[in-house]
Amino acid sequence: MVFTCKSIARFLTVLAVISFFLRLPGQQQPFSGTPDIEHALRKLNELGTFLMIAAHPDDERTAVLAYFARGRHMRTAYLSLTRGEGGQNLIGSEQGAQLGLIRTQELLAARQIDGAEQFFTRAIDFGFTRTADETMQKWGHDRILSDVVWVVRRYRPDVINCGFSGTPRDGHGQHQTSGILCHEVFEAAADAKRFPEQLRYVQPWQAKRLVESSGFTGFGVNFTLPPGSTPPNAPPSAGSAETGEYNPILGYSYDELAILSRSMHHSQGTGAMRRPGPGRSEFALLKGAPSHKDLFEGVDTTWNRLPGGAAVGQLLDEAIRTFEPKHPEKAIPLLAQARPLIAAIDDPLAKVKLVELDEALASCAGLWAEAQAQKPEVTPGEDLKVTVTVLNRSNAEVTFDSAKVEGIWNEPLDAKAAKLGNNQSAVVEFTRRVPALQGYSQPYWLIRPASNDVYTVDDQMLIGLPDTPAAAQVRLRLTIGGAPVELVRPVHYRYAERAEGERHRPMAVVPAVAVDLPEAVALFPSGAARQVEVAVKANAANASGELRLELPTGWKAEPASQPFHVAMAGEQLGMTFQVTPPTGETTATLRAVATVNGRAIASGMQVILYPHIPAQVLFPPSDVKAVRANVKVTAHKVGYITGPGDEMPDALRQLGLDVTLLTQADLEHGELARFDAVVAGVRAYNVRADLRANQPRLMEYVRNGGTYIVQYQTGDGPDPAAPAVVSPVAIPSANPITSNMGPYSFVVPAGNKYRVTVEEAPVAFPHPDSRLLQYPNHISAKDFEGWVQERGAYFAAKWDPHYETVLAAHDPAEPTLEGGELYTRYGKGVYIFTAYAWFRQLPAGVPGAYRLFANLLSAK
Repeated sequence: MVFTCKSIARFLTVLAVISFFLRLPGQQQPFSGTPDIEHALRKLNELGTFLMIAAHPDDERTAVLAYFARGRHMRTAYLSLTRGEGGQNLIGSEQGAQLGLIRTQELLAARQIDGAEQFFTRAIDFGFTRTADETMQKWGHDRILSDVVWVVRRYRPDVINCGFSGTPRDGHGQHQTSGILCHEVFEAAADAKRFPEQLRYVQPWQAKRLVESSGFTGFGVNFTLPPGSTPPNAPPSAGSAETGEYNPILGYSYDELAILSRSMHHSQGTGAMRRPGPGRSEFALLKGAPSHKDLFEGVDTTWNRLPGGAAVGQLLDEAIRTFEPKHPEKAIPLLAQARPLIAAIDDPLAKVKLVELDEALASCAGLWAEAQAQKPEVTPGEDLKVTVTVLNRSNAEVTFDSAKVEGIWNEPLDAKAAKLGNNQSAVVEFTRRVPALQGYSQPYWLIRPASNDVYTVDDQMLIGLPDTPAAAQVRLRLTIGGAPVELVRPVHYRYAERAEGERHRPMAVVPAVAVDLPEAVALFPSGAARQVEVAVKANAANASGELRLELPTGWKAEPASQPFHVAMAGEQLGMTFQVTPPTGETTATLRAVATVNGRAIASGMQVILYPHIPAQVLFPPSDVKAVRANVKVTAHKVGYITGPGDEMPDALRQLGLDVTLLTQADLEHGELARFDAVVAGVRAYNVRADLRANQPRLMEYVRNGGTYIVQYQTGDGPDPAAPAVVSPVAIPSANPITSNMGPYSFVVPAGNKYRVTVEEAPVAFPHPDSRLLQYPNHISAKDFEGWVQERGAYFAAKWDPHYETVLAAHDPAEPTLEGGELYTRYGKGVYIFTAYAWFRQLPAGVPGAYRLFANLLSAK
């Protein structure tokens, strides 16, 4: 939903924001029934708050989060500076913002298991970097620090845990930056002079202590820590957490919960087996009051910390002491007595606890409450039917009093008050028309274009939120055990998949038509005109309008515009324009715009569907990058061995190539000789056993005259430059996957040492007369302009002298690396290993990258 300032102010009331910072009610929980209720009661009576800060999804120490959230029942959260947009995707082709959306949902799924909450800043993960200086330059120090301060001031943690040290031993520059900002926020959040514009909404907050996770194994590539030793100038111990402790109510230790939680990061391939047994997480004190055994030493985590809270604590102590697992409704009278006492306390934490109390009352009553949309998507001007159901599944005294819809609409619902006996429900159905100018359900951080490597979010109240607030929600008022209770439920769509069972997804407002361009890049290798295809898909029946291409000066489209009509919702109409580029090399953005009922629609629609996360809808701009570049290629037929999430085949088709995706059968007994070149996709050797098994056939293809190009593969070899490790125990020799990818040996080490992260890094030509730099396109330094994210990763560190090096580059203050592209003739053919980031550059429409890769394909 596109939010305006007015709609945010209306929709995100203080209570709504508080409820969003809690786990959203109504979502399926991994621990339901009595364990969940008992946890809710203990959490209600626990007023300690713990916040962990690091850089990316999967940087969090999930065992620590599970320990404090589910073991100590504290408010516990993880602040990830980024959404992980710059990483790799092992489950699909999504990259950038789309990948960030997947990883956001994976983090939320992980938090459902470990019990913590999730926050983000506006920072975008732009890929691996070696230094904090480069990270700060791209993000802006104060801009991201202000977000971290904002989250701390809102969440008000007693203990802040830095996931990284803020020093070069953290390795990744974004890791270092998260540590630096974590150190700074301890004082900055408490200083009213820092970011005073936030004080309209929050007050300065001083945490009790700042600690660092000890024993992190992800040291930087240039930092070696001897076994059994501690980092230099290590701060004093602040205590530990027994994460290996078994929780009989949950049936897991916190280390086991951590494995389950981390296994939700499907896109990163972090699944692992549980390992029951002892476990401990150590912490070092950085700032604040010393502690020795427990991070919360000296922190009053009882209700006594709030004025008037002592009586609340006594009631909750009694509710926990007398809790009967088979009859949770018996706790309702004590909770009902506590409610007016909590409501009378004027403190932000009390407001959070009031929401928790209402949810606990509902859980003790076995209450089912939801707002179910008739369909998952609705267009502006269309009617939507919603069914609100409140079901009492206990013998508790429950009265349904009233309901109100908020968000798109803001009005009370026509509902009669009713007493609900056991298994009796109140059902309210309403139908409302979505306003004609209603915005679409775009993730809030993607509504406006990003500024460099930072998302643009104008509304302060949205910053930090893990997800976009629901387009509509229903506020239910009930009486449970004589106490007034208020529950908020998002309007969502619940459905069943035959293979996966019940599924949930947010109700989304979508445009009348989606305007999609199948190609992200349109390459014009000469001055000739070419077709640009546009797909118009209807989200509502009888969608009619006009489609045009918006072109910069010098570009021409024929026709200038054309009408369309799509009769049925879900149908798609293909339309084409003949586009002529200007003379001379240039790049431009072409935008397809549909006008329906006077409203311009310049966005496509993408639904991201994976079984481990809710369906995600986003609306990328209906743009295509038009690249007018002189590119020659002599190859015609190319066989492509796909890796995970590989977009290179479509990019190569822009060169006019006939690209065939090679199956296992093709590799085993197909006629490879019919291809002018065969290309192995990124990480194909890492994930495809059929490729590794048929390596001899590929080498035979080269020997008989073929051209075989292997793109970067995740390194798994030893670093030949590392000092030898002397061990009293014989270590069996490993057989790295990357040790057998070519006709002659070369080594691709694991880790981040052999890569060039700065995309503007100068590139030299060790052998300027190499065929790969001269034919059929003459390569110069200009061809390395405009690259995105990085030069390349997992370069070879050592190679057989049969190989010729083609390119050389290095990050600032780092040694020159020549192993990014190796070229050799083998028999009658050519073999090339190239770890430069073609998989990023070609889909991004970088002209020079097309020319360079065309030379690789034309190497024979």
